[in-house]
Amino acid sequence: MYDLIIIGGGPAGYVAAERAGHKGLNVILFEKNSMGGVCLNEGCIPTKTLLYSAKTYENALHGDKYGVYAEKVSFDFGKIVARKNKVVKKLVAGVEGKMKMHHVTVVKGEAMIIGRSPKGVEVSCGGESYLGANLLICTGSEAFVPPIPGLAEAGDVILTNREILALKEQPKSLVVIGGGVIGMEFASFYNSLGTTVTVVEMLPEILGQNDFEISAMLRENYAKRGINFNLNAKVVKIEGNKVVFEKDGQTQTVEGEKILVSVGRRPVTKGFGLENLNVELLKGGIKVDEKMRTNVPNVFAAGDVTGFSLLAHTASREGEVVVNNLTGRPDRMRYNAIPGVVYTNPEVSGVGETEESARAKGLDFKVAKLPMAYAGRFVAENEGGAGLCKVLVGAKHGEVLGVHMIGNPSSEMIYGACMAIEQEMTLAEMEEVVFPHPTVSEIFKETIFSF
Repeated sequence: MYDLIIIGGGPAGYVAAERAGHKGLNVILFEKNSMGGVCLNEGCIPTKTLLYSAKTYENALHGDKYGVYAEKVSFDFGKIVARKNKVVKKLVAGVEGKMKMHHVTVVKGEAMIIGRSPKGVEVSCGGESYLGANLLICTGSEAFVPPIPGLAEAGDVILTNREILALKEQPKSLVVIGGGVIGMEFASFYNSLGTTVTVVEMLPEILGQNDFEISAMLRENYAKRGINFNLNAKVVKIEGNKVVFEKDGQTQTVEGEKILVSVGRRPVTKGFGLENLNVELLKGGIKVDEKMRTNVPNVFAAGDVTGFSLLAHTASREGEVVVNNLTGRPDRMRYNAIPGVVYTNPEVSGVGETEESARAKGLDFKVAKLPMAYAGRFVAENEGGAGLCKVLVGAKHGEVLGVHMIGNPSSEMIYGACMAIEQEMTLAEMEEVVFPHPTVSEIFKETIFSF
């Protein structure tokens, strides 16, 4: 009898296993592929590794802005991919090492839920049966491929995040269907390396959930660098390596050597016996409460499978909530301070309410914004670069509601805004916080003082 059975070794599953093992629970984790899940193997980590190579290449190309000159700057696509594979392999081994450190039993194979009885929850794998007092489902998500006419017939021209990471050669041209985070990161990578990139997005702006003003700034930046954007464009069919879409009442066509379909992801709720528990679903994902409990006693779900916040760090925190409650520490999941980052060059990051979401909720708020150039270090390290910091606060009490930035290295700064929102800090309290100088993070405090 195990204290906790976990299905899925992604950011929700392996973090929960680590925390539970550390607290003395007897844990078993099932993973059918590689430890780390989509994030480590097919998402967060490999894309960031590729993007850093592209950024390094761009820095070398434009070193003259800083008085540094290099001749015949080039790159080796094969070596870039090989380094990506090396980084992933190293980090997978690291996760496996953590499981051993915390005495987590890991079973490689496809788990199948048999059902729940007074004795506990039964799971089978490889002909063996396992019984647990509690079950945590962390089966993640998969790329959603819409039923576009001609898509299936296009064969290996069509890519998802999985296939594009496995490319051995750089495509000369790439059409990206979907201007969300994944689409823009791949667009950024290939644009940096010289691939002709076209983005087709059905919404009025890229990065639909982000602050519109900042999303527009990123789009304009990449438009200047050669990416062709088609907004308010509905894809109607695929003809070989051509994407046919409707825009402004007209039918248009764009051609690419490869076509990346990046229109979102959906929870994985089939193929592992979930139906044997009669778990309630909501909008395609597993319905949970603030403690990540399902409608079935002793059965929990965390991560993308809930369909709520498809982010690795959200998943990890949800897994922690489950373990904390199982081990006597009352905890609940909160989503008001979940950061989002787009690892383009420049980076985009944000947390909390945007102007658009605040208006939609009828919140009474004030906005202040400053160019990143108000931070001396940003000017020193981003020659000719533009950036923006935007802060939203409540009109009555001055509590921080949202912070949104474009500019490097905003991904490493946004956590400070997360803490401010989580702790319900006000303008007056933020004004008393000492920021290190010179850092780009000072832009947060400078913006606070501009109210």
